[in-house]
Amino acid sequence: DGRRVHVEGPKGKLDLEIPARVEASVNGNQIVFTRKGDTGQDKAMHGLARSLVNNMVVGATQGFQKKLEINGVGFKANVQGKILNLSLGYSHPIKYPIPDGIKITVDDNTKVTVDGIDKQLVGAVAADIRGFYPPEPYKGKGVKYADEIIRRKEGKTAQSK
Repeated sequence: DGRRVHVEGPKGKLDLEIPARVEASVNGNQIVFTRKGDTGQDKAMHGLARSLVNNMVVGATQGFQKKLEINGVGFKANVQGKILNLSLGYSHPIKYPIPDGIKITVDDNTKVTVDGIDKQLVGAVAADIRGFYPPEPYKGKGVKYADEIIRRKEGKTAQSK
């Protein structure tokens, strides 16, 4: 009916209901999107549908990955079954349940890798983990993306009389 898109690949299966203002059809080995009008909303939904289906194809064939780094004395992470256990300097460990469709691996207790086929879910899980202790600008402690650059601040200086 031009509304439902189903993508299968070596990594898994994904489904999507495309927006009402856009129709999809298969033309050979391509998916062609057509919009019903020329309004700004129609153009936006056209681009959104194309981008979402492209992300589904890339996810089902190659998968997506986000890398995080943990900086700080005594800060560490490990995976126990379907739970990510984070020690981030709080009085209690943080236990993050790993959602279905996501694989988390930890190297050297400080390098966390989030893998999955759904780009939105991979990004959301990585953002959740980073949100427990975002990097701070004075000592650089916290959880940051591997490619993120933290601008450091100088801090206070003692005044002389």
